[in-house]
Amino acid sequence: MEIKQYIDKAKLGDQVAFTFLLDSYWNEVYGFMLQRTENEADAEDITIETFSKAFDKIATYNPEFQFNTWLIAIAKNVHIDLLRKKKSSLFIDITDEEDDIAYSVADTSPSAEDKLITEQNLSRLLQFIKELKPAYQEVIQMRYFQEMSYQEIADDLEEPLNNVKIKLLRAKKLLAEIITKA
Repeated sequence: MEIKQYIDKAKLGDQVAFTFLLDSYWNEVYGFMLQRTENEADAEDITIETFSKAFDKIATYNPEFQFNTWLIAIAKNVHIDLLRKKKSSLFIDITDEEDDIAYSVADTSPSAEDKLITEQNLSRLLQFIKELKPAYQEVIQMRYFQEMSYQEIADDLEEPLNNVKIKLLRAKKLLAEIITKA
């Protein structure tokens, strides 16, 4: 299947298509932002925010442009916004109304990563989770051990719902990679 077909499916709310696009373009966007920021944490935060905004606005994607070019343009804007926020930390942080309107992505069927994670025994699973970065450990712990909803996690972390969804997708993928290597 071509990227265009995944984009079309993602526009219809297909979770598998979103995951495919995230997996396909994560390294490119993250690598680009790592070069710009020279800071892993900032690059990761910007990449998460980029995919969050991209999936929220995927209906506006113009197929005349390459998808990765569109993602990089979003990433540049997110980076500029981050720099502005750092410079103007005196001002009250105002979130976009669009961030408050959650883009609902159905996530009912367990993914391959979900199945792999649930097959591990608890003590081994906890050891694997400890290999993740703290932000990923936190969302995995909240979702799977505290059984919090995406919205509850978003409220607790004071982050947009889409950011939480992207972090969880990324955390599950990384955790599945750790389990597979073990």
